[in-house]
Amino acid sequence: MAEFDLNINTELARKILTAFISDELQRHGFNKVVLGLSGGIDSALACYLAAEALGAENVLALRLPYRESSPASLEHAQLVIDDLGVQAKTIDISEIVDPYIEDYPDMDKVRKGNLMARARMMVQYDHSEIFDALVLGTGNKTEILLGYSTIFGDGAYALNP
Repeated sequence: MAEFDLNINTELARKILTAFISDELQRHGFNKVVLGLSGGIDSALACYLAAEALGAENVLALRLPYRESSPASLEHAQLVIDDLGVQAKTIDISEIVDPYIEDYPDMDKVRKGNLMARARMMVQYDHSEIFDALVLGTGNKTEILLGYSTIFGDGAYALNP
């Protein structure tokens, strides 16, 4: 069986990704991004890359919890916000999605998750208009390739590093 070197040159990858963010924004006439910061590694990495590429003042990180979201996720997201000094806002999406969920008491977790992903993206796009920014994707490419991405939800970004 052939052996493959799966090591990655992280410095080169970082340079490529930050240049991609900067170049794509400039190409479309923007210099700011909005992103959903969940507290997970994917959104944290996207936030760090965006802050490096654009400057912390040009990044708006939105924490978008649902009432059942883990408090640890908010805490982890706050650690990123504090470390980078990016602009941030927390918006509870419960009042956006609960009226719909209440009409379907037998709604399973998949439907609820898809609804919440789309509500979060709706809020991000609204704030992209307020902040004069593009929405930065935070999903990793493996998830996208495996189909673990919600159309018009976490898969609805303007650009994804």
